[in-house]
Amino acid sequence: MTTLFLIGIGTGNPDHVTGQAIGALNAADLILIPRKGSTKSDLAEVRELILARVLARPVPVAAYDVPTRAEQDDYLGAVNDWHDAIAKVWAETIAAHPGAQRIAVMVWGDPSLYDSTLRMAARLPGVTVRVIPGITSLQALTAAHAIPLNTLAAPVTITTGRNLRDHGWPEGATTLAVMLDKGGAFTAIDPAGVTIWWGAYVGMPEECLIHGPLAEVSDQILATRTRLRVEHGWIMDIYLLRRGGDV
Repeated sequence: MTTLFLIGIGTGNPDHVTGQAIGALNAADLILIPRKGSTKSDLAEVRELILARVLARPVPVAAYDVPTRAEQDDYLGAVNDWHDAIAKVWAETIAAHPGAQRIAVMVWGDPSLYDSTLRMAARLPGVTVRVIPGITSLQALTAAHAIPLNTLAAPVTITTGRNLRDHGWPEGATTLAVMLDKGGAFTAIDPAGVTIWWGAYVGMPEECLIHGPLAEVSDQILATRTRLRVEHGWIMDIYLLRRGGDV
């Protein structure tokens, strides 16, 4: 029986890796590492750095190329096709190591929060899936800014940049955590009375944080994001929006 361990590794800081994750990596017969092209090579390098730090014995590592997601109007259809393609690559990579029964996949952040490794794993027949939780980018963001996620006794809405841009501020929401924003979705909402806590490369040495009234720091965030993307060739950011500004 093949068991696939989806291991959350946090947001780029090797210290985010839990003892449970270290145990699972050391117990693996094979560790899969994605390659996402030269512009994101440091993501693979962070995984390699983590392995160099935590592995107490040699474990085979297999790098695989991540298929490119098609750009098309049918967003969900394109994503599902992309997940099919990645699952196929996983299956082929695992099949090339027939003696491996405990397979580990290192997942940025945590497999439960706006991550699709669980959906990809479900496409592999005859494979048992186990999840090792990790620190999410949302946890890292609130920690970096030293703020609570919610205001007193109030709910939090977690959404995407696409949803914020297309549908605006969700009715009844006070605090929004916005993920997977390709850039500037917050410009689609009325900034009056809204505070933003923004972070890029949160938890990594390149971490950059900006906080303040949205109306005052919106342009600064957009300019900083553009600059950082040019400098690093890629960017991973997240932000919290709150009406009223209360912490």
